[in-house]
Formats: sequence, C-alpha cells, structure tokens
Amino acid sequence: MLSRFRVYFEKTKKDFIISIVCVSFEAAFELIIPMIMANIIDVGVATRDQGYILKRSLLMVFCSMISLVLGVFYSRFAARAGQGFGAELRKAEYAKVQSFSFSNLDHFNTPSLITRLTSDITILQNTICNGLRPIVRGPVMMAMGLSMSILMSPELAVVFLVAMPILAVCLYLIFRKLGPLYGRMQRILDKLNSVVQENLIAIRTVKSYVRGESESRKFEGVNESFRESSERAFHYASLNLPCFQFVMYSTILCILWFGGNLIHVGSMKVGALTGFLSYVLQILNSLMMISNVFLMLSRSTTSASRILEVLDEPVDLVGGTRDLKVERGDIDFDHVSFKYQQTAEEYVLSDICLHIGAGQTVGIIGGTGSAKSSLVQLIPRLYDVDSGSLKIDGHDVREYPVAYLRDAVGMVLQKNTLFSGTIRENLRWGNPDATQEELDWACRIACVDEFLSRMPDGYDTDLGQGGVNISGGQKQRLCIARALLKRPRILIFDDSTSAVDTATEARIRDGLAQLTGTTKIIISQRINSMEHADRIVVLEDGKINEVGTHDTLLAHNKIYQDIYEIQKKGAIA
Repeated sequence: MLSRFRVYFEKTKKDFIISIVCVSFEAAFELIIPMIMANIIDVGVATRDQGYILKRSLLMVFCSMISLVLGVFYSRFAARAGQGFGAELRKAEYAKVQSFSFSNLDHFNTPSLITRLTSDITILQNTICNGLRPIVRGPVMMAMGLSMSILMSPELAVVFLVAMPILAVCLYLIFRKLGPLYGRMQRILDKLNSVVQENLIAIRTVKSYVRGESESRKFEGVNESFRESSERAFHYASLNLPCFQFVMYSTILCILWFGGNLIHVGSMKVGALTGFLSYVLQILNSLMMISNVFLMLSRSTTSASRILEVLDEPVDLVGGTRDLKVERGDIDFDHVSFKYQQTAEEYVLSDICLHIGAGQTVGIIGGTGSAKSSLVQLIPRLYDVDSGSLKIDGHDVREYPVAYLRDAVGMVLQKNTLFSGTIRENLRWGNPDATQEELDWACRIACVDEFLSRMPDGYDTDLGQGGVNISGGQKQRLCIARALLKRPRILIFDDSTSAVDTATEARIRDGLAQLTGTTKIIISQRINSMEHADRIVVLEDGKINEVGTHDTLLAHNKIYQDIYEIQKKGAIA
C-alpha cells in the first residue's frame, strides 16, 4: 500500500536518496568502533603499547565525528524529504477533493475530509521525517552487526537464533492488535472534529437556545471516547518496550554466561567479548528501532488507507473533450429522473420534461420537498441525471467541459457563502478581471450600492470570516452581484432574495429585466417574485404538476391557487 505514495517523492527524490545514503554510512562508521575497541583491549592494553592505543583511539574519534556529521546531514535531508512529501500529498488530495461532484462529497463528511487532509497526512509525513532513520539504520546495523559478531564468535552468535524469533513473535502479536485500534482512533477523531465544527458554525444558535451545557456534554462524551480509544491503543503499543527489554537482558545474560565460559577455557579473549557485547547492543538496538518502525507503520497504514479512499474515489463527473461553449442558453429536460443515492427506492425527480428558451425568465414554485433545488442543480452538473437527458443549446451537458459549462451558469444558492476578505475580493470571484465600472454595474443591479456607501472602506471593507460583519440580506445581494459579474448565459436564483424586503426585491427584479440575453431561472416561495416570469413551473413531489403563466395558473391550478391565497391572507394580515 505504501508503495502507492512513491509518486509524491518525485520532487524530493534527491533529498530522500541522500538521507538514506547518509544514514547507511553513519551506521557503518558506528559499527567499526566496537571492532577498534576490541583491538585496543586485546592488543594495545595487553601489550601496554601506548602508541597503538593512541592511534586506535584517534581512529575511534574520527569514525565518531564522521558518523556525527552524517547524522546532521541526514536530519536535514530527511526533513526536506518528509515535508516535501507531505506538501505534495496534501496538494494531490486537495486537488482530488476539488474535482469531486456533490455526489462524491456525499460519501465523505466534511470533518472526515479535514482529518484526512491534516492529521492523516501529518502522520505519514512524520513517519518519513522520524522513521526514515530507523527504517534504514535498523536493518543495516542488524545485518552488519550480525556479520561482525559471527566473525568474532560463531558460537555466541547462536544466541541470536533463539532471541530474535521470540522478539518477532511478541511484536507480531502486538501489531496485529494495534491496526484496528488505530483505525478506530481516527474514526473517533473524525467524529470529534464534526462535533467541534458543528458547534462553532452554529454558535449563535447554540447560545440563543442556551444549549451550551448540552453541547459541552456532547463534546465531553466524544472526547472521552477518543481518550479511551487512544489509551487502549497506546496500552498495547507500550508493551513493545517491555518485550524488547526482556529479550535484550536475557540475551546479554546468556552471552555473559557462555562468553565467560569461553574465556575460562581460553577460546575467547576479554576484548573480543567486550566487542561482541557492543555488537549485541547494536543489534538489539537495531531491533528496537525496527519495532518502533513497525509501530509507526501500523498507524501510518491506517492513515494511508484513509487517504487512498479519497484519492481512489472515482470522480463521477467527467467533462467532455469537445471545445463546446454555451452560446445561447436553451435548456431541455427530456424525461429526466434523478435520485441522490443509487440504492434509494424512489426518485427525487421523476420524468421531467421541460423546455426553457434562451433569454426567457422561468419561475419554479412548489411546496417544501418538491425538489426545486435538485432540479436546477442538474443544469451546471453539480449532480448528473440518472435517466433521460439534459441538453443546453442542443448538446447534452456531458459533452461540455465541466469548467466551460459551469462558467456559463451563474448560481445564487439558498445558503449564501462569502469568504474572508474584502467586498471587492468576494465580488471578483465572479470575474477576477472585473473593472471598477463592471463592479459598479453589478452592485447597482443587485442593490448593493444602497449599503455599500455606508461601509467604512467601501469596496475594500473587510467582511470577516463568512461575512459576519453584514446582515443576511446584504449577503444575498453581494452573492447576486458576484453571480452577475460572470456575465453568465444562464442565471439561477435559488430562493436567493428570501432575506431581502419586498421593495428591494422589486428593484433587483427590475434590474435583472435588463439582462435580455440571459436565461433566468427563479426559485422562490413568493409568488410576487415570479409573477412576471415568461412561464412558471409548479413542482409537486419531484414531478411537474403544470407549466404556465401567472394568470393561467391562478385561474385553474389548485396548488398555485393555494399558495397565492395563503400569501394574500398573510399580506392583508
């Protein structure tokens, strides 16, 4: 699985290779030191040759200094490799999320995607930065240490044949238990992020209903679950050290026992035993490194699988390859049916047949849950139809490149979304190259100019996060102006003037009437918002009940009449 991530090392491959080379030579120079030390004891000390001792000591210092320098270089290059890997992987995952359709996003909740983009990638990144050294150093030291120890004393090296399988079995049992526990930890972390995000987004509602204590208890419950899950996982992870220490000290005792006997019979020297013990410690230390690597890999594998779930999610909206652009704005629904989940028993929209001519203004009205928003979301391919066909200018929407299609459709949704920054920056989402005259034009039609003059810095007024500094009606008007700056062929208003007073809405409607070359679709619960439309579509339970003008529908359509009477009584009251 981890080999799937090699492509994200392309930009830092050189740093990655250099760090591996550095740590390999660092281990090699460290492993020379016990051999030099054994010679000092067995030759220099035994013969009292001070010159020999001094030369060998200087050689030990030289090897140590080289090892130190290599370690410093390793740290630098490994950090660059790890951070570069994390940046590339984060960029790739974010780009994949940006390519998702709404149906793709329905497979992942927002907090889970945030966790995968942050926590899970950070875990992999730290595995590279902190794990590359033991991943390379452990096997190198173990292989070279075993080779050296076998050369020094094949008899004592047999002890490893018993010790290493025991340690391997213990580690296997620990890691087999840890994998599912780390997966549960990350899922609970998703839930924890969800609770925090939901609370912060709806903080005004929480405070207005005095639900702070209830939300705190909810957070404490999830937080406690995360604590318990983490403690359980780290409980098993902590068994790694006792197992290692048990094997290490048992091995040392056995070597001292058998080594002492070998010295007693004269088949081994004290210096050789001392050097052998140094290699034993190096080998056992390498095993400890390898066990820690497995702990990191156990958690990394869990995070890697979660990241791959996002990267492997098939994007169900693939644009056409033809160089097609929306020229007029004709829209044809031909027996269109749609449902959000393929497993759902009923369609949200059923057998929709509707023609909207270029430049027409069409209103869509219906009760709550009649699928008004679902209908218009099919036009810019936020979702795809399940059966039937949807055509714009005679071409199926699937034939258009997605960017061209959506660039030709301006949508003002029910939920108004503004971004951190100034009014000018938010408006230029519609057209990054908009001139001051174009900004003034869009703001005049959307009636933004009515409150813009009262802003402290005009267009350069900072809106704060999500536009917290302005009212709901002002947000809606800014979103309308932003959509107008696109100069779209098709303009969709999904109940986008609900927070605006009727007088302001009438002025916006008069301004929109000037856009003669634009197809306009208006979804609203207010009949007066669409009574002057060329045609009005009445939806009921995801089906078209009737299509007509305001007068014809008012004359004989029961649903339209009921809505009109209710609103008329409300206006009189």
